[in-house]
Amino acid sequence: MSQRRALPKICIALGLPDVPRLLEQARREADSGENFLEFRLDYLPDPVAGVRAIEQFLDEYPNCTILATCRRHQNHGKFNGSIDDQLKIYDLAITAGARAIDIEIETAELVPERCAALRTKAQLVVSWHHFETTPPLDPVMKRMRKVPADVYKIVSTARKPTDVGRILAASRQSPKIPLVTLAMGELGFPSRVLSPALGAVYTYAAPAHALGTAAGQINARQLRSLYRMDKFTKAAKIFGVVADPVRHSVSPYVHNRAFQSRRIDAVYVPLLVSANQLRDFFQFAEGLPLSGFSVTIPHKRRIMRYLDHVDPLAKRIGAVNTVWRKAGKWRGTNTDAAAVSGPLGKLVKLSTASALIVGNGGAARGAACALADAGTKIAVTGRNADRVRALARLVGGEALTHEQALARHFDAVINATPVGMWPNVNDCIFDGPIPGEIVFDMVYNPLETQLIRRARAQGKQVVPGVKMFIEQAMRQFEIWTGETAPRAAMETAAMDALETRYSEQQKL
Repeated sequence: MSQRRALPKICIALGLPDVPRLLEQARREADSGENFLEFRLDYLPDPVAGVRAIEQFLDEYPNCTILATCRRHQNHGKFNGSIDDQLKIYDLAITAGARAIDIEIETAELVPERCAALRTKAQLVVSWHHFETTPPLDPVMKRMRKVPADVYKIVSTARKPTDVGRILAASRQSPKIPLVTLAMGELGFPSRVLSPALGAVYTYAAPAHALGTAAGQINARQLRSLYRMDKFTKAAKIFGVVADPVRHSVSPYVHNRAFQSRRIDAVYVPLLVSANQLRDFFQFAEGLPLSGFSVTIPHKRRIMRYLDHVDPLAKRIGAVNTVWRKAGKWRGTNTDAAAVSGPLGKLVKLSTASALIVGNGGAARGAACALADAGTKIAVTGRNADRVRALARLVGGEALTHEQALARHFDAVINATPVGMWPNVNDCIFDGPIPGEIVFDMVYNPLETQLIRRARAQGKQVVPGVKMFIEQAMRQFEIWTGETAPRAAMETAAMDALETRYSEQQKL
């Protein structure tokens, strides 16, 4: 049997339709420092040409490890040959220098002796995939272990948070069994970041300049730089942002940079949770275990019913954006409120100021409560007259129509609506003069909204939405860690992420 060296922690999955592009992408990854690449031979019209590509590539990059995969179409691959043809290709790939081969369980259990023979020459990965759901995993494990292998790969599709939890638990609960455990899809994304720290042999990533071979893959650069996969340990505290949608959240950039700045063993991941999955999410959170999380649309109100303790301000606002676990209990607060009063308080004396709040949702309630508690005279306007009146009554303010608001003048105007948010970047809550000296826009994508541009043109002082975002994130960080938040690092991370995001959006 060939010498068994440990496989690297990140495998770049390369599924390209022709050899020139396969080699081009493999060279790019190797030149960037990646040394574990999967060649999907079944993606090629002639897999044998892919075998020759392995030999050519390893002549140029002898320190790289190649995992060869040639999955049959009956098992969700692209290879149309027989099992005998498939195994011959694997034998050729090993001869060409592949250090590991991935054979699906459907083939492996039919020809265990031939798999054993291949295993004497290369590491054998036996894989199981379920492209619809995450069924019970114990029967899968028993089935897989009937075929001796160096690694067992179990890949399912997550339909709810606890599916991800069960996939992650498989490696943690079976430390003596070499496993790769992943859940496909956006909901399963945390498994790609967390599984190696919880005991998995490695994880998969997409190439930097091409699509991956499975839903939910991101590139290795993001796994290393954004999620610091090589840095956090099995003992790391896990945090996240709970939202739907969550893919474009800036929070992972900001909080992971903050953990890095303070040298804290922790990681922060996006957690896709639909409106009807909160109960299931808390089962997942208990089992992981999750130390805390940010909460945003659409969960800020509904999540309160699942918490053991909600602080008085958050109860009054009727919304929670920050949750943490203390003494086994889930606790919630609202850091959005102070993130409004803090920046405004540096520009005007809140106890003698007047403010117009545009909006009547959770963000508007947070702003209204925070400013009213500071002594600010509040006026509220918005599309839903009943909710505007209810919010005005809550804070002892007055309800105004849009026309009435335009006829008045305020020390500050706060946009607590999504008007102006990407992709509707040309929208603005005011067509003409803005009735306030300070303009605070909670929208932070784009960095400079139409409202902020118009306010600057009219000579107003402005507070862009990113200021509020950073303030509330800093308070979250301090609640979770007990340490002072690294403002400069968090601001830089947010600005970099938003500028990159906006550039990507402009290309669409």
